[in-house]
Amino acid sequence: MIDNETLFLVIDTEATNSIDDPFAYDVGFAVVKATGEVLEAHSYVVADIFLDNELMASAYFADKIPQYWEDIKNGKRILRRFKTIKSILRDVVAQYGIRYVVAHNASFDYRSLNYTQRLLTSSKYRYFLPWGVKIWDTLKMARECLGKDEQYKQFCIDNGYTYGKEEKPQLRFTAEIIYRYLTGNLDFVEEHTGLEDVLIEKDILAYCIKNGIEDGALWG
Repeated sequence: MIDNETLFLVIDTEATNSIDDPFAYDVGFAVVKATGEVLEAHSYVVADIFLDNELMASAYFADKIPQYWEDIKNGKRILRRFKTIKSILRDVVAQYGIRYVVAHNASFDYRSLNYTQRLLTSSKYRYFLPWGVKIWDTLKMARECLGKDEQYKQFCIDNGYTYGKEEKPQLRFTAEIIYRYLTGNLDFVEEHTGLEDVLIEKDILAYCIKNGIEDGALWG
C-alpha cells in the first residue's frame, strides 16, 4: 500500500558509448516521499568513465563536459569511483528501508548501471542495485495516468508533442514534455544531467501516485 510517507529512491543516469551498451558517467539520486518531498539528494560523476577521454568522446551530451568540471570544482557534483557510488547508494537504501527505485524510462538507467558494473569488474559483479528492490518506471506510470487524460492529449496535439499519422496521433511522454504539462511552463528544457533530471522525475512520480497509479513496476 502506497501512502504519503512511502519512500522511493529516484535515480537518473547520463551515459556514453551507445543506447544498447550504455556506460554511466553521471549518477544522480534522491530519497523522496510519495508527495515528492526530497529528504536527501546525491550527485556523482563516475570517475572510471568520465576520466576516460575515449569513452567520453561518444557521449551524447559531450558538450557538457566543461560544465561538469566546473560543477566538480565548486562542489555541486562529486567525482567518485563507481564502486564508491554503489556503496553510498546501498547505504542510503538500507538507512531508509527503501523498497522502490524509480526512474523515467527505467530500463535504460537499469541497463546503464548494470553495464557499467560489468565493464568495470569484467562481469565479476553484474548488478548495481541492491537485491530485492522493486524497479518502478515513471514512463510506464505516466502512460497509464496521462494516456487517458483528455487535457494532456489536447496539450500534446496543440504543441506538436505527437508522432505517427495525423489522423491518429500518438502522444509523447518524455519527462520534459510531462513536466511542461504539470508546470504550464512551455519553455522548460530538461538539463539531461543526473540529479537535475531526478528533481523533475520525482514530481512526475508524485503526480501519478496522487492520481491513483500505485504500481509502476518495470516488470511483473
